[in-house]
Parts: sequence; structure tokens; C-alpha cells
Amino acid sequence: MKSYFLNFDRKDKNKVYSTIIQLNRNNLLYHSDPKPSQILRYGGMMEQWVQGQISNFEYLMYLNTISGRSYNDMTQYPVFPWVLLDYKSKTLDLSNPEIYRDLKKPIGALNEKRLKDCLDRYNNWPDSTSPFMYGSHYSTSHSVAFYLIRMEPFTTVSIGIQDGKFDHADRLFDSIGSCWENCLNASTDFKELIPEFFYLPEFLVNTNNFDFGTTQSGVKLGDVVLPPWADGKPEEFIRLHRAALESEYVSRNLHHWIDLI
Repeated sequence: MKSYFLNFDRKDKNKVYSTIIQLNRNNLLYHSDPKPSQILRYGGMMEQWVQGQISNFEYLMYLNTISGRSYNDMTQYPVFPWVLLDYKSKTLDLSNPEIYRDLKKPIGALNEKRLKDCLDRYNNWPDSTSPFMYGSHYSTSHSVAFYLIRMEPFTTVSIGIQDGKFDHADRLFDSIGSCWENCLNASTDFKELIPEFFYLPEFLVNTNNFDFGTTQSGVKLGDVVLPPWADGKPEEFIRLHRAALESEYVSRNLHHWIDLI
């Protein structure tokens, strides 16, 4: 038995596909993968999540997978939410709802002043092109490379994006707190997180001793600067960050963020 891979442009593909499925052949079996909505409806995972039988992390990975997101494609990489607001305190009280991000709003609507600026730009669009509110997406190949720059193959990808060199140190991922502040306030930064923030401490460490350069303030980049409550330990950051994802507050509000995405 032989297998054939046929590659057409979109217009021809649709014609060929329609012709084939209309053929009346005994040995022609039509197969169509179910839609993500059908998988979600009949797969039972949503009910398991609601009943607390699977974790928030597991459910988010499940949704990413059936939506076509994959670790194998940086342009459709799994996406996870920012869940915390507090990256400055020495300790983290996970029972305090004040430390959590509002999951009912997209990242671009958390800062009211920035949201107003985005709306003003949208409502006063100067030319005939389609207006938009946010100048970047919540998940891109660039944001994945940005977060994972200390790990191969993402280091090489990051260098390739910048024509053979690292970007300027001031624009690289250097601090979780600073990254959050930028995503909260900057006019061009609306990125959410990736799964690694909840299970992989290694991506926060410059194990390979890459030379990322020095910032304008004279700081040489190395490991990612962690919030004080992580006590300088990547493993502790991951432990507390994962605990925040699985907290009662996030469990009760995560469905709002899922609907937004």
C-alpha cells in the first residue's frame, strides 16, 4: 500500500476535495476530524474540570491542544494567562484575591488609561485601512522566543529574528516583574504567558552562559530576575506560580479568560 501527499493551492484544493468526496467508490472512505467544539462537547474533559477531577493546568493544555496549538509550532504555541498582579511582595498569600489579575478582562483592558488610548485610536482612525485596538497579539512566535531565549532551540531562533545577533539587552526578557509592568502599561505589548511559566524552572536560568549584553543602566543580563517572594529560586517561583494557577480564585474565574481567548 502506498500513501501520497498532495499539495494544492487553496482554490484547487477545494475543487479536488469536493470532487473526491462525491465519488461513489466502495473503497473510498470519507474521514473528517471532529471540530474542536465537538471534541469539547463530547470528550468529557470540561465536566471533569468543573468537578475538580483535573487541574487547571491540565484543562488549559487540553484546550490548547484541541484548538490546534502545539509545542511544534511557534506561531500557534500554547497560551496561558497571567494570573498574578503582585511581583513585588516578599511573601505571597494565595488566599488573598487582591494579588490576582482580573481574568474577566483581556490583557489590553486591565489598564484603564491604556484601554482609553486604544479606544481613542480605534475611534479616530486616520485612513481607510481597517482600524484595530491592540497593536500586537497575545501570542506570537516572537513572544515565545522572547520568553524562552535562554533555551535552545529558541536562542537560535531569537538570534535569527534579529539578523544574526541578540536584540538590545533592554528589549530582552530580564525580569518577570518588569515584563508584567510592560504588558500592563506599554502601548504595543499585550502578550500572555506560555505553559513553561508553570512547570519549567530551567527557562529562567542562563545555564549556557549566553552573552546577552548590558542594559543602558549598566546591568549585565544573565538569569531572569524573580519576584521577591520566589527568594531567588526558580523552583520556588514555579511552585508558587503553579499554586496560584490552581488557587480557588483562579479556578472560579478561569472560564472568563478562556471565553476571551
